[in-house]
Amino acid sequence: MERLNPEQLEQMVHAALRSLPDRRAPASLEARLLAEIERRAAIPWWHKSYAGWPGWARIVFLGLCGGLACLLVFAGIYVQTGFDAAQTSGTLASALAFAHRVLAIGHGLSDFGLLIGRTIPALWFYGVVAFIAGLYAMLFGLGATAYRILWAHH
Repeated sequence: MERLNPEQLEQMVHAALRSLPDRRAPASLEARLLAEIERRAAIPWWHKSYAGWPGWARIVFLGLCGGLACLLVFAGIYVQTGFDAAQTSGTLASALAFAHRVLAIGHGLSDFGLLIGRTIPALWFYGVVAFIAGLYAMLFGLGATAYRILWAHH
């Protein structure tokens, strides 16, 4: 028998496997499979994972969780300081002021990025993008070469 290359061997094995008749699954397996499919279809949505819930139930759940989180924050403030409307509004005002400062920093950083982006010449930007694309191409080329050298002969 002559020595076959990998492609010829693959074609020969593929043809031999295609010539085999299809095997029928045992009747017990088919019955068990159909019973399991029916059992899973009969499970109510609230017993399934969150991904299996309907959209409206996810929205309601997220709303309830958000409301509960806000309630817990206010309850923590109340327990810690006792309920005082002026102090509560002061606490909320300081939290909102903090959020405003964080947003101002974000706007400042985005303005800085735009300023830097406008001052860098476009040719430099395209050069950096081409350099990074070349590095990725080299990475994949070296990986493919290493695979062919190290594992193709086994």
